[in-house]
Amino acid sequence: MKRLSITLRVTLLYTLFMVLLTGLSLGFLFHAGAQTARQTKLNRMQSMVEDSRREIEYKNGELEIDRDLEAFDDGVYLSVYDTAGMPLYGFVPRDFDNSAVFDDGTLRTVESGGRSWYLYDVQIQVEDYGPLWVRSVTAADAVDSTLGALQHEALLVLPVFVVLAAVCGYFLTRRAFAPVRRITQTAREIGEGGDLSRRIGLAGGRDEIYTLAGEFDAMFARLQQAFDREKQFTDDASHELRTPTAVILSQSEYALEHTRPQGETRAALESIHTQAARMAALLSQLLMLARADKGRQPLQQEPVDLSELAEMVAETEAEQAAARQITVETDLEPGITVLGDETLLMRLLINLTENAIHYGRPGGWVRLTLHRQGENAVGTVADNGIGIAPENLDKIWLRFWQADPAHSGGGAGLGLAMVRWIAEAHGGSVTVESTPGAGSTFTFTIPCEKSEKV
Repeated sequence: MKRLSITLRVTLLYTLFMVLLTGLSLGFLFHAGAQTARQTKLNRMQSMVEDSRREIEYKNGELEIDRDLEAFDDGVYLSVYDTAGMPLYGFVPRDFDNSAVFDDGTLRTVESGGRSWYLYDVQIQVEDYGPLWVRSVTAADAVDSTLGALQHEALLVLPVFVVLAAVCGYFLTRRAFAPVRRITQTAREIGEGGDLSRRIGLAGGRDEIYTLAGEFDAMFARLQQAFDREKQFTDDASHELRTPTAVILSQSEYALEHTRPQGETRAALESIHTQAARMAALLSQLLMLARADKGRQPLQQEPVDLSELAEMVAETEAEQAAARQITVETDLEPGITVLGDETLLMRLLINLTENAIHYGRPGGWVRLTLHRQGENAVGTVADNGIGIAPENLDKIWLRFWQADPAHSGGGAGLGLAMVRWIAEAHGGSVTVESTPGAGSTFTFTIPCEKSEKV
């Protein structure tokens, strides 16, 4: 299962916290509200009974009850009885069985009519008349039903609150992590495009994320300077070494042709000439790659018959392959034309073919194919040689990298780096598939000429 992003995880934690906080708050409020409402109701029962002491009098041989004595208030019923239990004033609830025995000053709960009731009785003394009973009654479940209705409404509102909390939390978290996404996007673009001049460019903040972005920008600047110095050094060194290398090459050629040395002297001069030629080729490749890194390696764009070029390279390399008893096979679709630099495209084909021959198996084969697929020319160079270890598939494109210098055939490890650059410079790509001990297949793709009918 794919792990959730930090934004979603923070949102979930935020929502869970808000739900728990709201639930605990509502629980506390309902509990406190229930206790307060219940106590308020009981206090009202007692106060109504106590008020009756002032509102009942005996005058002129009659018992008078003041009209200000409330017989019903906010769910509380008040009634007055003589000592025999005969009602004199007030009301009782319809569902309440009024046969309960009087109990002076006791607040109690009784069951009647399938409901619970709070009951409070007080015996008062009326001057010149005698004792009377005053009773207050209220439904015990009235408070609970009111709170239950509120709780039901709260449960209906709670999901809406959860959704709102989740949405608000998500947008707040997303906004808070926007700088992180910008850092990630910039780093990805630099990694994919290799453009170290790009910067995150966060400004105006002082928190840790903005500080991190500033440090990344400073690091990118240092990396850019380091790579620029490396490119400049490669360019300068390649350029400066070309002249002495050319002098060594020409002088060794002159000595071999005009002085006619013999024995060890001739062998030494031939070795110098061979190594100078290798150095000249290496410097030429380095200079081309250095200029390509700086965008100063121009392409001589022209229509190129890639099929014909591949046939020419196959015929040229067949002699070198025959020396190792390797057969060069071709499967080339004719008439495939691309717009590109003929010299560089030839170098791409030569490097791939020579690489296949150098790492091929004696008595084996190298197969060069070229076909049109849609708007692209797709070619492969395959062999049944020693193959490439899986952990080295990404390293073979690095400059000067060699898995086994003993099988490099005298190369410097720049051939495949040039192949990748040439393919990408023509708007294409190159990939490799390999099985150790079974061989490798390099596949390159170059867009066909736009005017060509496909």
